[in-house]
Amino acid sequence: MVVIGGGPAGQKAAVQGAKAGARVLLIERAKSAGGACVRYGTIPSKTLRETALSLGKFRKLTAHVMEVEMPSHLQVSSLMDRKEEVVSAHERYMQAQLARNGIELQQGVARFTSAQQVEITLLDGGKRHVGGRYFVIAAGSSPRTPDNVPVDHEHILDSDSLLSVSYLPQSLVVLGAGVIACEYASIFAALGVKVTIIDKGERPLGFMDQELVEHFLTELRQAGGDFLGQRSLQSVAYDGLSSVETRLEGGELIRSEKLFCALGRVAPVAGLGLDAAGVKVTPRGLIAVDANLRTSVPNIYAAGDVIGPPALASTSMEQGRRAACHALGLGLGQLGDLAPAGIYTIPELGSVGLTEQQARERYGDALVGRAKFEEVARGQISAAENGLLKLVVHPHSGVVLGAHAAGESATELVHIGQMAIIAGLGFETFIDTVFNFPTFAEAYRVAAFDLLKQQRARTSSKPVAAE
Repeated sequence: MVVIGGGPAGQKAAVQGAKAGARVLLIERAKSAGGACVRYGTIPSKTLRETALSLGKFRKLTAHVMEVEMPSHLQVSSLMDRKEEVVSAHERYMQAQLARNGIELQQGVARFTSAQQVEITLLDGGKRHVGGRYFVIAAGSSPRTPDNVPVDHEHILDSDSLLSVSYLPQSLVVLGAGVIACEYASIFAALGVKVTIIDKGERPLGFMDQELVEHFLTELRQAGGDFLGQRSLQSVAYDGLSSVETRLEGGELIRSEKLFCALGRVAPVAGLGLDAAGVKVTPRGLIAVDANLRTSVPNIYAAGDVIGPPALASTSMEQGRRAACHALGLGLGQLGDLAPAGIYTIPELGSVGLTEQQARERYGDALVGRAKFEEVARGQISAAENGLLKLVVHPHSGVVLGAHAAGESATELVHIGQMAIIAGLGFETFIDTVFNFPTFAEAYRVAAFDLLKQQRARTSSKPVAAE
């Protein structure tokens, strides 16, 4: 098996292939596995996020007795001193994992010469030709830059250059309202930057439960940020002095010290030699795959960003694993579609299963139980009382269909709901379960009692049939 790309999808495909007994070659442009996720995305951004989160929480925990003020022109790098340490530790772990599974790592750039062979361009310009029975394309993606957004990596930035800014700007315009846009917007807002998100959509994070999105927007605005929806971009330009000018259709002009373009990402399909292999690409420039991650060529699979949304590290890992399993004839399991979503905004957002809207569309109705973190002791103790847990259950059977959370530990908290969905449990399970005290997990019991109250109210209001 030949795996192209060493990010989350490629790494997991390689490890799964090796554990199944295949001889595996992993081809990666960089000197070590990890991809953009480790060097420019997940690891660096979450390292900065933890710093921003800790500073804000410190103010709350000390009841604002000890204020933390951001010095003017604070260097962003000083807030991320741990980044290199975290990245290095993660890279060492991945290198060790590849080594103990007998996976060969080849640094270079790969392109297909046929459906059974790739040519690898090495660092010294040399070539290596490798044949394989199966291939997994996991080449990742790079920031999409529209023609009317002249990214210069100094004043007008993309996700590869945002964290390289020398100091915290006073103001930042964020173009786009997807995961990357919202995560960075909330991080910089928490650090005291005046942030404005601009997008053509009505609301950000369109795939998430609407109530959670409203929760995110409320806290963003409390931090001094703003969201301008249903706006179309006309042009972006640096004025040559101190401001980036963002002009919207209709004449609206917004000035900011910096601008961050987060209008999607593009797959590097042009350099992969897909035509030589016969692999088809969608009109959007993504690699077309079936439900088993197989491309139009039976022995070639694709996973991760190259096949499109959701393009989260967790889902990419699962796609890589499933691609390798299917190629090698292993069972895929029944639960791969029940993947949780973790959005590391401030506040954190977690989601698994059906949203309230999806449940109502599918079943005609739904019961929704809510628990505010102010109702559990841990929320008060941790100065995280603004959080919310939301349980979506079947309107008649009470079986758990979805779990959604906003606030501290939200991405961890939804895993409890995930297990309930997998097991087909009713919400009453959470009433009869003992939770550690004080924990955020107690919110499940609070939400379950809310559901029980609604269920009893519905039952008592039903008309009694005459005998």
